[in-house]
Amino acid sequence: VGACVVGQSGNLAPADKKLYALRDVTATVESKPLIAASIMSKKIAAGADCILLDVKTGSGAFMKTVEDSIDLAKIMVEIGSHVGRTTAALITDMDRPLGHAVGNSLEVVEAIRTLQGMGPADLTQVCTQLAAGLLELAGKGSHEECIELVQEAVSSGRALEKLREMVAAQGGDPSYIDHPEQFPKAVVENEVCCPQSGYITHINTQQVGISSVVLGAGREVKDAPIDHSAGILLYKNIGDRVEEGEPLARLFTSDGKKAKEGEKVLLKAFTIGAEKPAVPPLIHAKVDISGITRYEA
Repeated sequence: VGACVVGQSGNLAPADKKLYALRDVTATVESKPLIAASIMSKKIAAGADCILLDVKTGSGAFMKTVEDSIDLAKIMVEIGSHVGRTTAALITDMDRPLGHAVGNSLEVVEAIRTLQGMGPADLTQVCTQLAAGLLELAGKGSHEECIELVQEAVSSGRALEKLREMVAAQGGDPSYIDHPEQFPKAVVENEVCCPQSGYITHINTQQVGISSVVLGAGREVKDAPIDHSAGILLYKNIGDRVEEGEPLARLFTSDGKKAKEGEKVLLKAFTIGAEKPAVPPLIHAKVDISGITRYEA
């Protein structure tokens, strides 16, 4: 159908797994050249002519600063270009949640709504820029023309139809795309309320992720089962005014004990202050073979 969602097998880039194991025991997990080699080995082996990388930056990302993310992106772009692949990277913000949903079924439903043109503005913006950026690399027009192509694909319904085709081709049930209410419902739903009034000045996205794991949406140990209905719906983001007792989020899980523990962890993610903060841009920079383009908020 022209598109797919994949995870690599051990045969795609066999040396990568061995090198990663070596990094783990030689304290080189954070080595940018080795990170770049690991990522790009799989992209190149998969055979794409054009590669657009979404390099995250912030508290929820491996690279915590914009400069470190740009450095990593530059190495990956150079690798791609060296082997004849048209390569670029967008540095996107992960110092705040993107969209509202955290968790498996919740995020699929949010993705469906975004392809229907009804997704959160921030998620829609990042997805539109990534899709247009890849079209631009593929020679489909100027950046503005490619933005229009993406928006037309969504408004016409073609984007959602492609998701249906992808799901069917990979053995899934496409009826869930039109009827996401079929997804299993969480047994327990709890609202998390704001402990004080003020402005949300920071959200530690790594802490939000840990909370979702506590709720059952991710694995604390390798073989742990995943509760696909578990997760978090966030009501507020950085820069929003909040009042004491106002709901910040809704938690979804399988039992009340997990909900209480998840709430404790999630509340630690929010920093609330008296002054409205400056909100960072969603896209900090673009890196390609010609150099670095930085963006303002």
